[in-house]
Amino acid sequence: MKAVSLWSGGKDSCFACYKAKTFGHEIVALFNFTDTGGKNSLSHNLPAELIVKQAELAGIPLVQKAMPKETYREEFKGLISEWKKKSGIQGVVFGDIYLQEHKDWIDRVCKELEVEAILPLWGRDTKELILEIINSGFKSIVVAVQDDLLGEKWLGRIIDIKFVEELKLGIDPCGEKGEFHTLVVDGPIFRKPIKIVEAEYIFKESFGKHRFLDIKKYA
Repeated sequence: MKAVSLWSGGKDSCFACYKAKTFGHEIVALFNFTDTGGKNSLSHNLPAELIVKQAELAGIPLVQKAMPKETYREEFKGLISEWKKKSGIQGVVFGDIYLQEHKDWIDRVCKELEVEAILPLWGRDTKELILEIINSGFKSIVVAVQDDLLGEKWLGRIIDIKFVEELKLGIDPCGEKGEFHTLVVDGPIFRKPIKIVEAEYIFKESFGKHRFLDIKKYA
């Protein structure tokens, strides 16, 4: 099936895209949504240019679009409708795992658009899933943490077995409830790794009191 894949820059969307490709779907584009200024990604606060770098290394065309929260649904539907007409897409790949309210929204919108919602990760045990992501060769780092759950020391850490083992009880191994967000820097869909050269820690209360790894330079 010809499809587009939603892409935040993090491990779940990346792995969902990878799994969709292994299932035989043709991914014709990655969709990344940014803040209204187009400077940072909407969900993970990553530099928009860094998402461009990921897409280049994955060899998949990227569409970046500023998405005002107030009109997100309408903007999303308009974009998918446009790609249905010009590229003949039949499905959209999502990286959601178990939050039912997210799936309900996805199902409603995709039904209205008459496209298939492709959710390769849906219903997976998150401990098993994160281990599969790691064992499949994907390397990601923590770029945001919820301040009251994980401190600044977790920023920049590689998602590996040790990371999973050290997570506190009650924190989802995939961070599905927003406990932490990630950036994929290497994996089987990339031609070469991304190297983070310079970064600093910042705190943003407007993002639900999250601390971020503000990436300044990369190669």
